Amino acid sequence: MDCKFVVYNAARDNNLSQLKHTLSNRSESETKMLISARVNGATPLVIACRNGHYNIVEYLLKRHANVEQVGSVSFDGEPIEDAPPLWCAAAAGHYGIVKLLVHHGANVNSTTRTNSTPLRAACFDGHFDIVKFLVTNGADFEVANRHGHTCLMIACYKGHYKIAQYLLTLNADVNRCSIKGNTALHDCAESGSLEILQLLLKHGATMDVDYYGMTPLLAASVTGHLPIVEHLITLACVSRKSRIDALELLGATYVDKKRDMISALSLWRRAMEDRNQEPKIPKTVSEPIAAYEYVSEVKTIEGLEELVLDPDEMRMQALVIRQRILGPTHPDTSYYIRFRGAHYADAGRFDRCIELWTYALTMQQKILQPLSPMTQSSLLSFAELFSFMLVEAGRLLPRGRIVPPIEARDMLLIFNKAVLEVERGLKWTIEQEKNPAIVPSIHDCNHDPNALSRALVSALHIGCLLASLEEDENFCPNMRKQILYSLYKLNRLKVSVRSGRTALHYACYREGTLVGRYPACQFPSPALAKALLEVGADPNARDDAGNSPLHLAATAQQCPRTLSKVLLKHGAHLDAKNDAGETFESLLKPRKIHEVVNPLKYTTLACLAARAIQKHRIKYTNIVPPSLYTFIEIH
Repeated sequence: MDCKFVVYNAARDNNLSQLKHTLSNRSESETKMLISARVNGATPLVIACRNGHYNIVEYLLKRHANVEQVGSVSFDGEPIEDAPPLWCAAAAGHYGIVKLLVHHGANVNSTTRTNSTPLRAACFDGHFDIVKFLVTNGADFEVANRHGHTCLMIACYKGHYKIAQYLLTLNADVNRCSIKGNTALHDCAESGSLEILQLLLKHGATMDVDYYGMTPLLAASVTGHLPIVEHLITLACVSRKSRIDALELLGATYVDKKRDMISALSLWRRAMEDRNQEPKIPKTVSEPIAAYEYVSEVKTIEGLEELVLDPDEMRMQALVIRQRILGPTHPDTSYYIRFRGAHYADAGRFDRCIELWTYALTMQQKILQPLSPMTQSSLLSFAELFSFMLVEAGRLLPRGRIVPPIEARDMLLIFNKAVLEVERGLKWTIEQEKNPAIVPSIHDCNHDPNALSRALVSALHIGCLLASLEEDENFCPNMRKQILYSLYKLNRLKVSVRSGRTALHYACYREGTLVGRYPACQFPSPALAKALLEVGADPNARDDAGNSPLHLAATAQQCPRTLSKVLLKHGAHLDAKNDAGETFESLLKPRKIHEVVNPLKYTTLACLAARAIQKHRIKYTNIVPPSLYTFIEIH
């Protein structure tokens, strides 16, 4: 075994004798190379600090291991990139190793890739002794991570009272805001620690508003922490309207999150009684929403009492109340719309699910930046739902309901929204390339290089389902035209994403599979490829490695004959080479090309001429038209 793996494994497994034996009698340069080598992203020192192997750490430091060399480790299944050894030891709670590293000169303010310090890591998991030691040795408790979260914020969120109290005695900024505008009081209200919340208030914490317009009071209502809500509504700084909103929102949370209808009605009743006191505070009336079955908010005590008889009406009330108070921009608004839709689907009410999810998706595309994770999640959910419905149509569900056949118009509506998201994302990407100074919204992850790729795959998945429907001879001709037109709109965007692949590339490759457990849509997809080719997709488009869709089709575990013939029928070149010099035939091996297609049928005179020019190295520059240069070069 390679010596660097032996050294790494010994450090990981706390095998000091093996480590000493491997490094003995080696030159200084060779030893330095072995203890600085990364295996699985981590150095021996980093993995020993992560696992708490004191003797290993001590020995590696004596052998002059770099105390600041970073590595990749995992905590609770989450990868931490560029983590210094001290951060690993502090996060894992290995106090002795933390002291050892600091005494060997480790920087107490070193950071991970996300700008997390060893002190913040210790605050996260409540390692109080390590927190005190690091602060005593110069750790800056005001250094925030990339999201703007400070040590005090994370201690409050995780409910570590002693650490929060200690940081406050050091005059940590109690009202400092993160990038999203939330403070330690917000974090505490969300996590539910009344004791820490009271501590923060004693140290001057104020009821600030975050980016979404949320106060700590509303944050506690959204997360369902009744004791915190009850405490905050007694404060003099809380207005009567804020108190009413908090009780109404908390009631909505009890309906959807806790499924406690009785407590929800009690909270709504308290809020309504407060509203009706003089001077009265009327509810803001909004237009009834079709997706909510045109439900209007109840305005009387009698109306509230009638809700007991209709749980479904009560759930719609919760959606209307949440949207009024939080507004459409808050993530919880669309989340609970989708949550309610999922419950309808579980009960076999797929029509209601589609209606609610469509409303949520429409809302997201109106207010969120392109390629928002929330929007992409909605599209993925639709892809899963439609796949399930196509596969399970006619199956008997619990409660006696039957999975209904899918409506093509429902899928087409969502497919058009998916195409719109790809278009929005493409425009945003182009704008960002022209102006790199554009800063992504905090709502979104537009800087994610794979976001556009995921949006395209979501669109193609739904497009694949539509393409499989329109192949039916009895399919409505008018609907077929609409589907092809929508595919045309996608194709004309000329999107190329990961590795320079187009929509047709994805249709011909297994990577296009999004919801693999449903056989209604599997990639490669001859039906989708055919539909894309019919609306003008280029069968000879090349990705970054020079692969055409036909090359990718050949690499499938079971190369579908139908797909190959569809591509060749629409002009794909059977003998085109990729950048590695591979052709469709060579990529098929050990399968024989005649087992898949008839090469004579799809070899043109133009292809033979191009191959002859290449074979005999004939100088064709200035002899044939320049438009033919590329054609000759790929043969």
